[in-house]
Amino acid sequence: MGNVKLGPLGAEPELPEMMQMFQSSVHRFAEDHLRPIGIKLDRMTPEQVIAPDSPYWEVRSKFLELDVSLDVLAELSPAEQTKMFCILYEELGWGDAGLAISFGAAILPAYLSMMFKNEYLRSIAPDDVIGCWAITEPDHGSDTLDPNRMMFHPEGRYGRPSCVATIKGDGVTVNGQKSSWVSNGTIAKVCILYCAADTGSGPDTRNGCVLIFPMDLKGISRGKPLDKLGQRALNQGEIFFDNVKLSKNNILAGPDTYQDALYAIHTLANGLMGAVFTGLSRAAFEMALDYAHERKQGGVPIIRHQSVAQCLFHMFRKTEAARALTHRVVHYNLSAPNLCLHAAMTVKVTATQTSFEVASDALQIFGGNGLTREYPIEKLLRDARASLIEDGCNEILSIKGGFYLIDNDRL
Repeated sequence: MGNVKLGPLGAEPELPEMMQMFQSSVHRFAEDHLRPIGIKLDRMTPEQVIAPDSPYWEVRSKFLELDVSLDVLAELSPAEQTKMFCILYEELGWGDAGLAISFGAAILPAYLSMMFKNEYLRSIAPDDVIGCWAITEPDHGSDTLDPNRMMFHPEGRYGRPSCVATIKGDGVTVNGQKSSWVSNGTIAKVCILYCAADTGSGPDTRNGCVLIFPMDLKGISRGKPLDKLGQRALNQGEIFFDNVKLSKNNILAGPDTYQDALYAIHTLANGLMGAVFTGLSRAAFEMALDYAHERKQGGVPIIRHQSVAQCLFHMFRKTEAARALTHRVVHYNLSAPNLCLHAAMTVKVTATQTSFEVASDALQIFGGNGLTREYPIEKLLRDARASLIEDGCNEILSIKGGFYLIDNDRL
């Protein structure tokens, strides 16, 4: 029968014509624009990445031309939404993971306002405006993902939160800061802020507040863009709040629903990470597969050597598994009556760990060439390494996910 050649998404049943066209269009954008511009941005300083003449703005404009509307997406069936969402972010991750995360973070204020059916906040956060998700704090990184203290050490003391929203009467006042890891932090036009709430009894980090607001308000300032190892095309930076005055209309979720809102955005973000880093894994595998056919050692293309063929098979296997799990869990969370965060955590942990392993194996196949900047493999490895910490480090997610498996009725 010969060797069966799989499609661009691996062992995926044939897609409907509309989905095929969508996948082809996004892939072409990723190949022609996202990947080459991502490589350029990777070699620039953080300040150059966000400068007015930066190619970031060119690729951002090209991305918007794809016209992937959240409102149109919401009209599709859960199965169709899953395919569109996963195809989009896998292809973006295949092109450049840092830019994929930037574009994904940009829609979070819009997505959550739509999810919570808040038309006023949805008007503040249209699809084409760059958003950011401000949750992580200088002294409270992973703490901010655990407001119910599910895995807090019994001897632990949270201390004072770095950012507090004081809710009084019809107004909200925000003071404090969010850390350097806010994606799109220094370029965003609108923010979805997760922070402690003070309703008169002092800051409460368990039952906090979620706010959506424009970033040009008096009292908001930004730090310098973060210089980091990987995903250098992704702008990240601190945000400072000095007596920022908001209306109660800016509240997406108050203390009574704060943990539900955190659960929702974390579930969404973990699914997005799964698709993006499945894309990075695929990119690393494809590059290694191509190189293994071209590079000769021992008188034959290196793919003829058993160890290389075996390594490539496991890279392929892991990428297929990451994709299948991502599609399965995203579909579940778009169709089930209740979101399942620990299922989404399996996606984030699996896909990011896979991306790092596959990128590392790809670099090994490239040998010394993989260590040079002439080839993109070392960049993929750096981008993948960042993902193991991003959106909650995998160790913390695994512990919290394990605790979600506890059945208190059986204890």
